[in-house]
Amino acid sequence: MNATLIDGKVFAASIREKVAAHVARLQAEHGLTPGLAVVLVGEDPASQVYVRNKGQQTKEVGMASFEHRLAAETSEADLLALIARLNADPAVHGILVQLPVPDHIDEAKVINAIAPEKDVDGFHISNVGLLATGQKSMVPCTPLGCLLMLRDTLGSLSGLNAVVVGRSNIVGKPMAQLLLKESCTVTVAHSRTRDLAGLCRSADILVAAVGRPQMIPGDWVKPGATVIDVGINRIPAPEKGEGKTRLVGDVDFAGAAEVAGAITPVPGGVGPMTIACLLANTVTACCRANDLPEPEGLTV
Repeated sequence: MNATLIDGKVFAASIREKVAAHVARLQAEHGLTPGLAVVLVGEDPASQVYVRNKGQQTKEVGMASFEHRLAAETSEADLLALIARLNADPAVHGILVQLPVPDHIDEAKVINAIAPEKDVDGFHISNVGLLATGQKSMVPCTPLGCLLMLRDTLGSLSGLNAVVVGRSNIVGKPMAQLLLKESCTVTVAHSRTRDLAGLCRSADILVAAVGRPQMIPGDWVKPGATVIDVGINRIPAPEKGEGKTRLVGDVDFAGAAEVAGAITPVPGGVGPMTIACLLANTVTACCRANDLPEPEGLTV
């Protein structure tokens, strides 16, 4: 392996340390404790794990954690009523509704019911528009984490060619907007892109966010490029025993690591940054709500 490993676990720990330090200052100097409310509807096992981890890490950095676990049959009206109460609660600075929600609930309606200033997921249509026009917004957590790692690895991103493979509203599109804001030359690619291999080979920064295991082989990577692999895919691992699986990214790590300048692993790369940036967004939302300076190194 020639590439420098971008260790998301270590970097996420440094983000949490900065968050905790800022929380302590807010409490000591202003009597403020940032509060994060997480709403889970239903019993999805993966969602339960995410919510538990978010609550634990929220408390570890000194913030207030408000968990609302609702039955799967909860009506859309009741969920919207809860969001309205959280919007009006001054102790709550960030609101996150764990996705997916049950089929009988309109996901877009739920997302856009959250007050934009408390939308720490950055999914509200107002925040999407603000980000697209280069204005101050709440930024989706995963793209924010990717950008913070890129800044830490490369310093200035100005003038670099960036290719984002994937056009989702959660990662691909906001990632492209953030890179544009950093003065990169940005191309968004997807499943119908012609000569995807050639396009990837032109990238100084390659962000893979398509959800297809090992779709990007090592020979698609430009020598010395920085590779951010957002994909988390589970594939069979017969070497571990019958029925066993392992996690891989959207990039063939072994092949790409031979030519890239720096690369994130899967697991342990982008994944740990998502919750860390959720905490950072909550502190940012608290500061904005109280007209206080935003934490350095945690916003864009």
